[in-house]
Amino acid sequence: QVQLAESGGGSVQAGGSLRLSCTASGLTSSTFCMGWFRQAPGQEREGVASIDSDGRERYADSVQGRFTVSRHNAKNTLYLQMNSLQPEDSAMYYCAASAGCVMALVSAIPTFDTRGQGTQVTVSS
Repeated sequence: QVQLAESGGGSVQAGGSLRLSCTASGLTSSTFCMGWFRQAPGQEREGVASIDSDGRERYADSVQGRFTVSRHNAKNTLYLQMNSLQPEDSAMYYCAASAGCVMALVSAIPTFDTRGQGTQVTVSS
């Protein structure tokens, strides 16, 4: 059974940066997609970034140019570097994974069955 655990959230001022990490355990497939989605109170889940099995990255328009997703396969770890954070980025951030996946649109990330417990990001103005 795959388990995901996020870390790295916190509170920052607008313009600041945070780096989220997501460690996967029990991931035996060599082909999988991973990504990040977020959810603010009273709002729907929003895909933020995805990374395909071959490492191709995709981003939501709202974070393009500010966020960078990466993964370290040997460590089974996914990262999200978030720069130039804005108050509207405040949300609970979740990582998600799908084994056997080759390509994943950002919009598909919130639908992945395997997800972590989330880490809170709060950006103050």
